[in-house]
Amino acid sequence: MGNKVAVLGAGSWGTAFSIVLADAGNDVSVWARREEIAASINERHENVDYLPGIELPRTITATHDPERALAGADVVVLAVPSQSLRENLPTFLPFVDKDAVFVSLMKGVELGTLKRMSEVVAEVGDIGAHRIAVVSGPNLAREIARREPAASVVACADENVANMLQERVHSPAFRPYTSVDVLGCEFGGAYKNVVALCVGMAVGLGFGDNTTASLITRGLAETARLAMNQGANPLTLMGLAGLGDLVATCSSPLSRNRTFGEKLGQGLTVEQIYASTRQVAEGAKSCSSLRALAARTGVEAPIVDAVDEVVQGALTTEQLMEAFISRDTKAELS
Repeated sequence: MGNKVAVLGAGSWGTAFSIVLADAGNDVSVWARREEIAASINERHENVDYLPGIELPRTITATHDPERALAGADVVVLAVPSQSLRENLPTFLPFVDKDAVFVSLMKGVELGTLKRMSEVVAEVGDIGAHRIAVVSGPNLAREIARREPAASVVACADENVANMLQERVHSPAFRPYTSVDVLGCEFGGAYKNVVALCVGMAVGLGFGDNTTASLITRGLAETARLAMNQGANPLTLMGLAGLGDLVATCSSPLSRNRTFGEKLGQGLTVEQIYASTRQVAEGAKSCSSLRALAARTGVEAPIVDAVDEVVQGALTTEQLMEAFISRDTKAELS
């Protein structure tokens, strides 16, 4: 087993996870979509666009050439935006070692197909589940990059692969746990982004902790309903990849999804927010996919429904909050 890891994607989370990998003793090669980012990482040891002010380990190198990034890598980390995975993956596959393990950092559900990211990897690459893992948990990129203590979940259908990856990503500041519930981890990661958008809207409207705590709690219940319907272990949603990720993403101003929602609550349009940042708020994309999936399976999903309405411009944030309160009352655990 080698110790080279290729990280495909040089955004904030891909770069932060590269630091974890380097600190854990791996040689890391980052593929950057833009050549100037690769140059910044190689020459300044800093990703000035996405993590300015964070010094990167010297064992991290970067390139715009996917063949060079992937040469000799036994672990391939996917850190591109979720909705671009299907388009990007065929560019990488010719250069991937036949036994390499794929690790998804992406937290979304594909538009149209309603597939989770591991399912897209399996379909496009004709890759077995034993070679596909996901990492999910309360992992805000800048805090990880600053080496603040954090924990996460490494999930793979093959427990031996999960254990191998656990060793490869265990650094002095990053504690990984293993799981075989890939589905539960992926749904927790995708759904929490939509709930964070909703929490951000409440904050943008000026509401306080009672409102946000209520949304987080009901968001967790909604996540669990859909994930369990699809076969997830309910305990996964109570753990790091569920509740842990949800709390971090909904509570922190470092969260892109919460910040996106906050700007909506302050009256900005989706187009205005997109124009103001390079960062991707996955929840603004995945809300329609999750809504369609919930509708297809008959699962009640009022938060996802309402957030998608706001993102589509069919509902204002004020109307969204009014709609939640005016819904028919029922037993909490029904």
